[in-house]
Amino acid sequence: MRAAALIALGAALAACGGSPCGPSSAKVSRVVDGDTIELENGTKVRYLLVNAPETTNGHNDCYGAQAAARNAELVEGKTVQLTYDTQCTDRYGRTLAYVKVDGVEVNSTLMTEGLACVLYVKPDGMSRVQEFEDLEVVAKTNRVGLWGACSVVTCE
Repeated sequence: MRAAALIALGAALAACGGSPCGPSSAKVSRVVDGDTIELENGTKVRYLLVNAPETTNGHNDCYGAQAAARNAELVEGKTVQLTYDTQCTDRYGRTLAYVKVDGVEVNSTLMTEGLACVLYVKPDGMSRVQEFEDLEVVAKTNRVGLWGACSVVTCE
C-alpha cells in the first residue's frame, strides 16, 4: 500500500510541475547564505555541488558575505526553477537542487565567479561533479573571487 501511495504522490507532483522532491518552480523568500535559500513555503534548498564560505551560526568566513550577497542578488524575491538529483534532502533536512533564475543556473554561476568550492556528497551530482570541479580549477587558476582574496579558503 505504501509503494502505491508514493507512486500516486509522484504522479500528482509530476502533473503539477513538480517531482517527489519538490516543485519545479517556486519563489525565494530569503537567502540563508551563499549556498542555501528558503522558498515561500518555508522549504530550505541547498545548492547541489556547491559549498560557499559560512556566514551563519557565528561564522564569518572569508568571502562568505560576498557569496551570500551575490546569491541574494541572483535569486531573492524571484521565482526560480528547481531540478533534483537522486536524494531529495541532505542530513539537515534541506532539499537538494540545482537552481535556475531567468535561464541562468545559480550553482555553476557561484563556482565560475569564485564564490564557492565543490561539495560532492554521493550520489547526488555524480553526472556533473567533473563539470563543477573544472569550474573550480579555472576559478582557482585565475584567482577569481575567494581564490584571490582569501589566505585561508574554508570551504575546501
